[in-house]
Amino acid sequence: MLTRESAVPKGLPKTTGSLCPECLKIIPATLREEDGKVVMEKSCPVHGPFKDVVWSDVDMYLRAEKWAKDGVGVENPLITDAKVCPFDCGLCNLHLSHTGLANLDLTNRCNLKCPICFANANAAGYVFEPDYDTVVKMLKSLRDERPVPCPAVQFSGGEPTIYPRFTDAIRAAKEMGFAQVQAATNGILFAKDIDFLQRASDAGMNTIYLQFDGLRSEIYVRARGVDLLDTKRKVIENCRKVRNRPSIVFVPTVVKGINDDQVWPILHYALENMDVVRGVNYQPVAFTGRISNEEREKGRYTIPDLAKDIEKQSGGKVKVTDWYPVPTVASVSELWVALYGDPKITLTTHAHCGMATYLFVKDADNVVPVTRFVDVENLFTELYELAKRTSPKKIKLMSKVKAFRLLRKYLKKDELPDGMSQTEFLKSLQGILSEETKSELSKFSWRMMFVGSMHFMDAYNYDIERVKRCMIHYTTPDGRIIPFCAYNSGPVFRTEVEKKFSVPIAEWRKRHGNEYT
Repeated sequence: MLTRESAVPKGLPKTTGSLCPECLKIIPATLREEDGKVVMEKSCPVHGPFKDVVWSDVDMYLRAEKWAKDGVGVENPLITDAKVCPFDCGLCNLHLSHTGLANLDLTNRCNLKCPICFANANAAGYVFEPDYDTVVKMLKSLRDERPVPCPAVQFSGGEPTIYPRFTDAIRAAKEMGFAQVQAATNGILFAKDIDFLQRASDAGMNTIYLQFDGLRSEIYVRARGVDLLDTKRKVIENCRKVRNRPSIVFVPTVVKGINDDQVWPILHYALENMDVVRGVNYQPVAFTGRISNEEREKGRYTIPDLAKDIEKQSGGKVKVTDWYPVPTVASVSELWVALYGDPKITLTTHAHCGMATYLFVKDADNVVPVTRFVDVENLFTELYELAKRTSPKKIKLMSKVKAFRLLRKYLKKDELPDGMSQTEFLKSLQGILSEETKSELSKFSWRMMFVGSMHFMDAYNYDIERVKRCMIHYTTPDGRIIPFCAYNSGPVFRTEVEKKFSVPIAEWRKRHGNEYT
């Protein structure tokens, strides 16, 4: 088994470890209910009290944590004697999840100057851009992780497409065995140069993780400093024209008062273009700098806010109850391991890191969440129990038969969408538990739209229990693997790493010119 029952106490109130937003020292925090919301309260002996909303709906918070599962970490952590999370990162022996998706920053240079960005060479005063050989070493450290070599890498930045050997980095990742290679990009170069997009696709880029903040030009002007709406549309158009077509995932950074009215229009636009757009992954904004209580209260946007806004804006096509936390599907991985003995990625993020659903799509105006015709709660609960009962010494065929029976048992046949047959859907689900997974899943997911949200933390809502369970990590030039929220929002690992492996911006300009700095 790669999971176990979560050690995080369930229910409210409860205590956790957090950080002082001013000095970043560890301080205790309490999570409790207030006016139907979940708030975090903490106090620093030097800088006083802080209070923030972490989830705007307590019922949704409690429903999510029912699915909490802990992983068992990695067999070969770099740091074997860590004592304090989040300061001894590496990964360390305290960490409870393997790497599900790794970010590899190719550069902190960019062809934009977004006010909401984590990394910016101009603001930092230095350029961080590891050479190609270092990038290869960073990729290798991810594939060396055990028992599950990291299966997915995302080249990020800055703007990764301006890295001089961008396509070489993609090709190296593919050759090392990464099943999923993607680029987190503003899309400018892919829109301008279809030949460049073709080269990236030929090198093995599977997915364009495309900044997509809305369908109004002024949103981009406010959030990104320039109108990029036509650029986003051009990326979609170009993707339709290239060989080995990469898929697109829209990534909206949602800021209350700027684009929270766009969450359904963004998803609807994705549905209109689902020949190339395969998902939308919303990211409520994290406040990475100092901000007043008033500004934070005004701008704070949480996962329940998103789910409620989509329900309201879609007229109930997607409801709050259709969303489930990431570890809900841990049972599928556990059953796979029990059946075949080959460790697979097991999604054991903290139950409050993110939520998602899948939509069955007939057309952009006719969508049905899979939760409407599958009894998710009972199906995944019983699959997990079956996985625990399936040991390597038992005959696996019976467990596989039982799993298929469960799929049939919890399919609501009378609720199937028009145009979907029971046989077709069951065959697709059965493919998940067969050794022909890739082909069956590709058939299945092409008619499905992924909708998810990941709310990365900042120093105001920082929860150390979430950091310990993070599955989205950064790989660094010195061989470390660091959880996302520790790298960007905690004890300033990003600054430490970038300064160590950077050159002053003036020196860079002397060597390479002023482009993108």
